[in-house]
Amino acid sequence: MSCTASDVVEALRSGAATVAEHRDELVRLDREIGDADHGENMDRGFRAVLTAVEQMDVDSESPGAVLKKAATTLISTVGGASGPLYGTAFLRAATAVTDLDELDGSAVAGALQAGLEGVTARGKAVTGDKTMVDALSPAVEAAKAAAASGEGPSGVLAAASDAAHQGVAATEPLVARKGRASYLGERSAGHTDPGARSTALLLSAFARRQA
Repeated sequence: MSCTASDVVEALRSGAATVAEHRDELVRLDREIGDADHGENMDRGFRAVLTAVEQMDVDSESPGAVLKKAATTLISTVGGASGPLYGTAFLRAATAVTDLDELDGSAVAGALQAGLEGVTARGKAVTGDKTMVDALSPAVEAAKAAAASGEGPSGVLAAASDAAHQGVAATEPLVARKGRASYLGERSAGHTDPGARSTALLLSAFARRQA
């Protein structure tokens, strides 16, 4: 089973619903080690994304065009670090699949890889810094392995989601080295990173839509 532009819209709809459902949780996580705006920013951003992509003539668009619309919407509507980071991830993913009308498992894994490269280039974070990279990086490795074993988009996203949630759990004992949480130093340990959590939530939502 491949992934069309319509499937990408459905995945984004699932992602927006999941972010709304977990808005308060993300606010709480960010209040503990940040400025408490991650849940609100993500909810506002993905509601805007949903409005933007539902105005597209999706039957005549490519998956890459939908991802690019999501990217530009996030960049223009979400403040703080979330908008530029997530926007860059979606923009790099869009560029990676720009010539494709439908995405197979390998293309989805490639899009995730491109998204990770965009996030690391913009945020300068690496695994262990207690950021969204701690969820996205293992997700990409799992996605590539699933694609190499012949999985389609749903299997690739399911593998990415499982690995991302493991990555989220691994952020709890870490001392933050990037962003506002790094101001807390050792006191940032013992808390889950909100950016890693939102990354895993979105991948779970995308995987559910593709199942």
